Amino acid sequence: MAVLVLEDGRVFRGAPYGARGETFGEMVFNTGMTGYQETLTDPSYHRQIVAMTSPHIGNTGVNDDDPESSRVWVAGYVVREPARVHSNWRATRGLHDYLADQGVVGIAMPGTRALTRHLRERGAMRAGIFSGTGAEAPVAELVERVRHSPGMVGADLAAEVSTREPYVVPAIGRRRFTVAAVDLGIKAMTPHRMAERGCEVHVLPAWSTAGEILARDPDGVFFSNGPGDPAAADAQVEALRGVLAAGRPFFGICFGNQLFGRALGLGTYKLRYGHRGVNQPVQDRRTGKVDISAHNHGFAVRAPLDGPFDTPYGRAEVSHVNLNDDCVEGLRLLGGPAFSVQYHPEAAAGPHDAAGLFDEFCDLMGAKQGA
Repeated sequence: MAVLVLEDGRVFRGAPYGARGETFGEMVFNTGMTGYQETLTDPSYHRQIVAMTSPHIGNTGVNDDDPESSRVWVAGYVVREPARVHSNWRATRGLHDYLADQGVVGIAMPGTRALTRHLRERGAMRAGIFSGTGAEAPVAELVERVRHSPGMVGADLAAEVSTREPYVVPAIGRRRFTVAAVDLGIKAMTPHRMAERGCEVHVLPAWSTAGEILARDPDGVFFSNGPGDPAAADAQVEALRGVLAAGRPFFGICFGNQLFGRALGLGTYKLRYGHRGVNQPVQDRRTGKVDISAHNHGFAVRAPLDGPFDTPYGRAEVSHVNLNDDCVEGLRLLGGPAFSVQYHPEAAAGPHDAAGLFDEFCDLMGAKQGA
């Protein structure tokens, strides 16, 4: 037996899935119908228990080509109906065995729809999964243990998931640009997308200073996605301000977008239940074009939607908005080479509508070279 216990006292029962034991994290849900392996290995899910809203998970197994990092990062995993048999020509093993090998405690339960509706009404919250003998403890005791687990507000987690040492992803074909990419929880596909466009990507630890970033003499600087509360990432914001002051072209995604907002003097806030999945409609306010995009974030930037605003680096504006809830999905400087988006244009997994943002970054670097 296994139980999922939420901090507000709601309890769901099911069967153990993956490793047995206990785990704690922020309870969130992902609406993607595909890409579960990319979700599991996305460092942005560090310290989160992820429930998949798609009812059937694991039918294509697990392979060695699709991971976005070297390990599974989710704190726990919730599915409705795990595949009894996996079938795919690339599969090397089943999802259950993969989770067990990685020590990820999960639960298979019939109530994922009820769980999702509960989180939509009450918001993301702390939770715990208990299987084996731990699931037999009194519910009140388990709820109290969940309530004493760490929350996500104020959590500074980028350094926990970042590379320990710098490394280089070489350009594919002719090298056109050098990019310094600060790893706040970077997905492997992101530097690959830049390498496809002729970028030699120097991936740097999350704690890199502005001096260390600029010492690479990059044509552009990139800040990646990552976990945690952007309000706690003061060191990264200070580094980014140094990059902006130096006038280097800048591109940020997800956590990098939130840090860009803070560097411009804006605030951030926690969303009620966040955006996680591959089906979020985002409008580019410059053109009116709508992209269906991949998301994974529980925090957002608070910025005026009614026109440009002043920053220490010149005028800026909200460039993209989410059509579901008007959440800020992108920012850009009007007189400088810097922009960011809240979603994931590398599309792993997810739609490829926003892939052109990497071309936009390359255009900024090319214009700077030619200036």
